Amino acid sequence: MTVLEGDPALAARIQAVRRPAPKPATVASIVTLVALAVLGVWSLIGMGFSLPAIVDSLGNIPQFVERTVPFAWPGWRWDRASEALVWEGWAPVGEFWGAIAMTLGIVISGTFLAFLVSIPVAYGAARNTSPHPTVMVACRAIGILSRSIPAVAFASIFVFLFALGPLPGILAFFLHSIGMISKMMADAIEQIDEGPRVAIRSTGGSKAQQFWSGIVPQALPAWIAVGLHRADINLRETVILGYVGVAGLGLELANSIHALNYRRAFPIALTIIVLCVIFEVVSSIVRSRLLGVRPTGKGPGDALVRGLARRSPRFAAAIEKPGVASVDRTAAIQAAMNRPWTGERIASRVAVWLAVVVLAGSFVAAQADWSDLFTFWGNLPILLDKENLWPPTFGIYTPEQVIGAVLTTFQVAFAATLLAAVLSMVVGSFAARNVAPNRYVRGGFRGLLLIIRGIPELILAILFVIVTGLGAQAGTLALAIGGVGLLGKLIADSLEEVPNGPERAVAAIGATRSQVYFASTVPMSVPAFVAHLLYLLEQNVRAATLLGIVGGGGIGLYLYDSLRVSKYDQAAMFIILITLLVMVIEGIAILIRRALK
Repeated sequence: MTVLEGDPALAARIQAVRRPAPKPATVASIVTLVALAVLGVWSLIGMGFSLPAIVDSLGNIPQFVERTVPFAWPGWRWDRASEALVWEGWAPVGEFWGAIAMTLGIVISGTFLAFLVSIPVAYGAARNTSPHPTVMVACRAIGILSRSIPAVAFASIFVFLFALGPLPGILAFFLHSIGMISKMMADAIEQIDEGPRVAIRSTGGSKAQQFWSGIVPQALPAWIAVGLHRADINLRETVILGYVGVAGLGLELANSIHALNYRRAFPIALTIIVLCVIFEVVSSIVRSRLLGVRPTGKGPGDALVRGLARRSPRFAAAIEKPGVASVDRTAAIQAAMNRPWTGERIASRVAVWLAVVVLAGSFVAAQADWSDLFTFWGNLPILLDKENLWPPTFGIYTPEQVIGAVLTTFQVAFAATLLAAVLSMVVGSFAARNVAPNRYVRGGFRGLLLIIRGIPELILAILFVIVTGLGAQAGTLALAIGGVGLLGKLIADSLEEVPNGPERAVAAIGATRSQVYFASTVPMSVPAFVAHLLYLLEQNVRAATLLGIVGGGGIGLYLYDSLRVSKYDQAAMFIILITLLVMVIEGIAILIRRALK
C-alpha cells in the first residue's frame, strides 16, 4: 500500500487492469449454494424445527437408557419381576445366527441375480456395444426405472404375492440393484481398450466372441467391484425391508421395536452395524485386489483398508497388483500360453472356488421357497383387481394431505442437507491435514467420521424416533447426523487436495491460520463442495422417502400405513409419487452438475 501511495502512476496502472469475469462454474456454484441455503432455512422454518424442543427431548435419554441397558443378547431374556437377565438356553442363539446367515444370503443372492441380468442390459446400454440406438435407449430406461423405484416398494408388492419370508427381499434387491449395476457396467464397457476387440473382429470373430473375449476380461474386475459395492448398500437396506415383512435381522429388529423391547432391539442393531463394517472391509480388500489399487471409497471399510496399507508394506503389496502399467504384453502372452502353477495362480483358483461356494451357500442360507415363483400367479389377479392395486388412488387421504407429505419429504431432505453441511464444514475442516492444528486433532476427527459412516441412517432414524418422538424432526436429525459422516469425509479430502501454492503465498505475508483458511483454502474448494452437497441432497431425498416407514414423517409414512392395512391402490399411488420425486431430483442434479463443469 505504501508503494502504491508513493507511485500514483503504478497505482493507476493497477487500477486499470481489468479483473477477469467470474467463470460460469463459479457463478453456478454460488447460485447453487445460495439456493440450497434458502431452501434449507425455509424447510427448517416450515417444519417448525425447534432446537429448544430437541434439547428438552434429551431429557428422555436417561429413561431410554434405563429401558435399554443391560442388553438382552440372544439367549437372554429380561425378567421384569426380578429385574435381571435370565438365561433361556442356546436355541435362541442358534436362531439368531440363522437370521444373520439368512440376511447375508438374501443380500448376496439378490445382488448376484442382479449382476447376471445387468450384463445384457449393460451391453445394450453402452455406446460402443449397443446394436441399435433404440436398444440403447430402452436399456438405459430399464436402468433409470430400476434405480428410481425403492427396494422397499418392490418388497412390499412381493410380500403380497409371496407372503412374508426371504424371497420378497431377494427379488426386491434383484430388481432394484439392476439400475446401479447395469449403469456402472456400461460405463466400464465404454472405458475399455478397443484394441483386443478390434483384433478379434479383424480375424472374423463374431460379436459374441468380441464381447466375451475382448471386452469381458477387461471389464470383469470393475464389474465385480461394482457388485460388491452394491451388496454393501443392500446390506444396509435390509433394516427397512424388515419393516414390510422381509425375513432376517431387519424383521427381528422391526418386531422388537414394535414390541418396545429395546433391550432386544439394540443388540440386533449393533449386530447389523458390525456386519456392515465387516462386509465392507472384506469387499474393500477384494475390490482392491481385483482392481490392483488401494480403495478410494468413502465407507469405513475402505478407510480401514487404506490405513492398513499405509502402515504395512506387506499388506499393501498383498492387495495391489505389482506393475500393472509396466507389464510386457508379449512376455505376458507367452507366459499365459504355458502358465506354471505359481502361488498367485493357486490363490486365484482358490478365490474363484471360494466365491462359488459363498454364492451357493448364500442361496442355501437364504432359505427361500423358489417354488413360489411358479405359484404366485394365482395372487396376481387379486393384486391387479381394481379394488386392490389398480387404479392408484389417494384413498382416505386428500390431495392436500398427500401434497403436504411430499412437501414434508422435500423439507426433511433440504433441512438435513443444510444441517449436515454446517456440521460437516466444521468436522471436515479439522479432519483435513492442511487445516487441523496437529495430527492428533486430525486423527480424532477422522475417527469420528469413520464411526458415523459405519451406522446405517435407518438405525439412526429409529434411535431419534425413540428419543424425540415420531415426526419429521427425527428424520431430519437422522439424515443430518448420518450425512456428516459422508459429507465431512468428502470435504476433508477436498480441502487436502487444493493446490498449496496460494496457501503458502497468503501465509508468507504474515496471515494467520484462520486467514489462510478463509482467504485461500475454502474459496478453492467451493466447486468440489457444491458437487458433494448435490450428491448428499440426492441421497437425502431417496432416504427421506423411506424414513417415514420407521416414523420419520413424509410420504414414506403414508406408504407404510397403506401397506400395513393392505391398501395396495394407495401404496401404488405413493410408490409412483416417490419414483417421480427421485427422478425429478436426479434430473435437476444432472443439469446443475453440467453447469458446474
